[in-house]
Amino acid sequence: MADETQAGEGAKEAGQGSQQVTLNVLAQYIKDMSFESPNAPKTLQPGKTQPRLEVSVNVQASGVGEDLYEVVLSLEAHAKTDDDVVYNIELLYGGMFRVKGASQEMLQPILFIDCPALLFPFARRVMADVSRDGGFPPLLLDPIDFRTLYRRNLENAQKEAGSGPKN
Repeated sequence: MADETQAGEGAKEAGQGSQQVTLNVLAQYIKDMSFESPNAPKTLQPGKTQPRLEVSVNVQASGVGEDLYEVVLSLEAHAKTDDDVVYNIELLYGGMFRVKGASQEMLQPILFIDCPALLFPFARRVMADVSRDGGFPPLLLDPIDFRTLYRRNLENAQKEAGSGPKN
């Protein structure tokens, strides 16, 4: 059975609150996943220095039918020391969503704020389990503010569009 919720942060971002918008989570799934620890067991030995961790996040959304959308949360974590790669994790965690009652201006914020916020706790658990199962402490990602991420990406896109070639 699909989970149904009222669209939240995305609808607020679009400046709409009175229109009835429903958001159903139809499915969640691992679309692609990779874990590598190319220097194990060397990097698993005690007394090693704390690795530097680089984490990147991306969200993609596409329509797959009437009122149906796939949202894919891409998470990458790269742990390195000065000498070695400790591990690399790449995860594409997808969800199939039904969005009804949303205007075009509301749809993009819903897909890029609400949907990834619903997916994130599950993707976070996968990342923690994979790093732990790889022999390392679980990677517990901090919560992500998808509203701020959306705004930043929107501003960057507007800047790039404004600095394009001039005739």
